[in-house]
Amino acid sequence: MGLALAAALQEHQIFAFGRDEMDVTDAVAVERAMLRAKPDLVIHTAAWTDTQGCERDPERSHLVNVEGTSRVAMACAGSGTAMLHVSSNEVFDGEKDSPYAEDDEPNPLNVYARSKLASEKEVLALLERFYIVRTSWLYGAGRVSFPEKILENARTSGELRVVTDEVASPTWTDSLAQGITRLIQGGQWGIYHLTNSGFCSRFEWAAEVLRSAGMTGVEVSQTTQAEFGAAVRKPSFSALSNEKAVAMGIALPPWQEALAAYLGRKAKSLRAARR
Repeated sequence: MGLALAAALQEHQIFAFGRDEMDVTDAVAVERAMLRAKPDLVIHTAAWTDTQGCERDPERSHLVNVEGTSRVAMACAGSGTAMLHVSSNEVFDGEKDSPYAEDDEPNPLNVYARSKLASEKEVLALLERFYIVRTSWLYGAGRVSFPEKILENARTSGELRVVTDEVASPTWTDSLAQGITRLIQGGQWGIYHLTNSGFCSRFEWAAEVLRSAGMTGVEVSQTTQAEFGAAVRKPSFSALSNEKAVAMGIALPPWQEALAAYLGRKAKSLRAARR
């Protein structure tokens, strides 16, 4: 996410602090980074997103996702700085049969999701000038995500089992960064949903990854979370409606288009590296 934001915001002065420079669980490190940067806006992307890890270690989940967010928000409040906090579609329970709007009632199902909702509440309690941006199923440069895992498993095994009862919107970090850039230019504080448009199941996403990558002949079978033995309960339908952003003229590309662009760029980089 950081790489995409740095590229999208390159016309601005950016301080991109990594964990070594700004561990959000360390109040002193947060204050030191704020004093060094003296920012107009903090974009808070730090989070522990390993849902299975969060389930095993809820204390660490709370420390990083809730207390870490709270420390950043308090530092922003103390310096009069605005904050953009990146949150998750998983704050919803998946019981709705249409995409979730910003004012729908959250009801998280797992430890990670509860920590993300709690982090939102910290921002709401501590700041008046804030954006909370919920997104879903992120992938992009600098991270190993679902597309990479699908392609690697397809190469090594030649067959895949992917769930059909987990539906959301795959979102390219480049698309999200462009949306965030336009959002902060508008200066209208509040909660927003930003994802690539449309939605699909994990099974449909996997099939599109293989199709876009030109990998034919890979058998993809359907399964469910229960049959797969998923260790963490995920919402069955957590697609987000981007209606507030769309009303501001911010519309991200369809998820299929974004995925094809990402995989095309990745393939081009690999070809260049082999020369």
